[in-house]
Amino acid sequence: MQGKRWIALLLAASLVAALALTGCSAKTTETDAGAEPVAQADDGSLKKVQDAGELVVGLAPFYAPFESTNEDTKEIEGFDIDLMNAITEKMGVKATYKPAEWQALLGGIEKGDYDVIFSAMSKKEAAEANVEFSDVYFQLPDVIITAAGNPKGINGKVDLKGKVVGVQLGSGSEQLADEIKDEVGFKEVKKYKLTQDAMNDLKVGRIDAVLAGYTFALEQKKADPSYVVLEEPLVSADLVGVFPKGATTLVNAFNEALAELKADGTYDALVKKWLSAE
Repeated sequence: MQGKRWIALLLAASLVAALALTGCSAKTTETDAGAEPVAQADDGSLKKVQDAGELVVGLAPFYAPFESTNEDTKEIEGFDIDLMNAITEKMGVKATYKPAEWQALLGGIEKGDYDVIFSAMSKKEAAEANVEFSDVYFQLPDVIITAAGNPKGINGKVDLKGKVVGVQLGSGSEQLADEIKDEVGFKEVKKYKLTQDAMNDLKVGRIDAVLAGYTFALEQKKADPSYVVLEEPLVSADLVGVFPKGATTLVNAFNEALAELKADGTYDALVKKWLSAE
């Protein structure tokens, strides 16, 4: 229970931090103290979206509760979907979703396939791409997931020594595993197209643990209560919208809408609906 209280506090702190980080992008700049603000040049990115009446959103709908396909309705749903729909409503346009494989998203935004990636992507995951970031909209802890009964006795990072660990290719969890592999001494880091594929291998004993986002881990445990989710976070990732390089006016309009949703209580309601630790 102590771990659950701690992770709940961490998620609450993440919410506060995300609120504090909102509005970091400014529409104007000042050349010196006391000078009149100078409006930024119109780069055309916002006008393009307004003229089209839609914001084209790239996402990989395989990561509940952020985005996944409802098996009954076949519609994409989740926290990111509800939040994006609310943001675009504030912006006066509609969101049009273009599903893709996770590993193809950054290439797609650089090629102009989307106006934004909104798919539980962290700054770190997109750091090497030629892109712009929105304000942080959520801070997601990474945790360890083990199989039923925790047969390998994994109670923390130190217990991963000599173990086979699964991560999603191109994810922050992969980056984390690569960063700590020498310190921890994994037997192997197995990289999968989807985190769900790693979970499937965990279930049948092909790997010993999975590293993944905490809210994803909770969704997996809801579906199969036998999974063991270790409550102590390994690291926390800053989730952002990812935009084409130079799309400053679009990023600013997006950030303004996000800030309004946080101020009017909509954001809090969506966090409670989709991302509650309870």
